[in-house]
This record gives sequence, C-alpha cells and structure tokens, in this order.
Amino acid sequence: MINLDGKTALVTGSTSGIGLAVATGLVNAGANVILNGFGNAQEIENIRANIQDQSGREILYSPADMTKPDEISDMIETAKAKFGMIDILVNNAGIQHVSPIEDFPPEKWDAILAINLTSAFHTTRLCLADMKSTGWGRIINIASAHSLVASPFKSAYVAAKHGIAGLTKTVALESAEYGVTVNAISPGYVLTPLVEKQIPDTAKARSISEEDVKRDVLLAAQPTKKFVSVDEVTQSALFLCSSAADSITGTNLSIDGGWTAQ
Repeated sequence: MINLDGKTALVTGSTSGIGLAVATGLVNAGANVILNGFGNAQEIENIRANIQDQSGREILYSPADMTKPDEISDMIETAKAKFGMIDILVNNAGIQHVSPIEDFPPEKWDAILAINLTSAFHTTRLCLADMKSTGWGRIINIASAHSLVASPFKSAYVAAKHGIAGLTKTVALESAEYGVTVNAISPGYVLTPLVEKQIPDTAKARSISEEDVKRDVLLAAQPTKKFVSVDEVTQSALFLCSSAADSITGTNLSIDGGWTAQ
C-alpha cells in the first residue's frame, strides 16, 4: 500500500477523465490534492466536496487557465500558502483538435501547444526548486502514445506530446541527484471525454462513421483491441510515487495495449 500522508499533489486538468482518476487515487493514498480544470462550477464543487468528505483530506480547486502563465503562478502560490509546497506534480491538462494540417486553425495550434506542453514547463519550473530543497519530489507528465508515434490529422497534439517526452528526459537529468524523479506515462486510447469529443471530428476528417472510428482508427492501433482504463493509468502514477520507483526517472512508460510495439 502506497502511503502519501503529508504529501501535497497538484494535478492539472483534473476535473474529469484521467486527471480526476489520478487525483482521486493520490487522495486515497493519503495526499492532499489541488484540482484544476474547466467545467461547470457547481459540478466541480460537488466533485471537490465529495472527495474531501470521503477522504478527510484537504482538497483545493483552482480554475487557473493553463494557457496563462500568471494564472499558473497564482495557483501554485495559493497551494504553497496552504500546504507549504507541492511534493507531487502531475501535468495532465490537455486539449485536442483533429484536422488536416492545411486546414488546421493557427489558434488551435497555439492553444494545444500552450496547454499540452508549455503549461508543463511553467508548473515544473515553479515546483522543482522546492522539491530539490527537500530531497524528494515526483513529477509525472501524462503524455500519450503520440509522444512516441504519429497519427494523421493531429499535428499539434503529436508535436506537443513529443515535446513532453523531451521535457521529461531533460528535467529528469537536471534533478537526478536531488531525490526527484521525473517520468512520463503514455497511454493509448482511453475513452475519456477528450477522446470522445475527437471521434466526430475524426469521422469527418476521414469520411467514415463514428463507430468505424472506434473500431478501425482508435482500437486498430492497439493490438489488445480494447481501450486503456483510467485505473491502469492511476495505478501506474501511484507506483511512480512509491519508494519502489526511486530509481525510475527519465522514462516514458507506455500503457498502450502494444500500440508502440508495432
């Protein structure tokens, strides 16, 4: 059983999907957690209150826009004022847009790079010094199979996730002597709201049905022919926070049903 009592975790993009599952897993392991993300304010408050009530842990929520460095900084300063420091950083925030590159809106490119890649730079630069000073920290970047391979019509997302893989390796080397580990988790397709939202766009881009997208585009890439579960990603993140993973740093852990083995 992983014990994270006394630790504080920030999970970006954690109001639904993988981020919420990982945040809940960290809370259940004993950590205080800062949630972050967009969505209906009352629904998010219900989520926050339910997790806090069930766990007895302190759960904060920040609506910080991950495209805005000032808001990222304010979120982290607020968390530090409450908890002292952030011990575990999970960079999960992400958006997607599917389109041929000649039709790809430049504003979508800018937003995807800002949220999926640049926000992780800002959170990391603001949290790492405290981790180094205490001799312990965990940075987990939720990447994607697309950090290792490409798919058509996802130029910005693939570029951002390849960037996350490189950022992970670089920060791991910079922090290797300080008790801080930095790793990426690269899931294949998980049936989260982000994936569900891209199915209609992919169907349009490829001129096929949405069911064909699931069967012939998404799961075709995964030899297991099944979606990765959020619990699999959560348990991997918890393992990387454990003492058993003290010497695991700079890695990119694939959870993709064999996709990148091909």
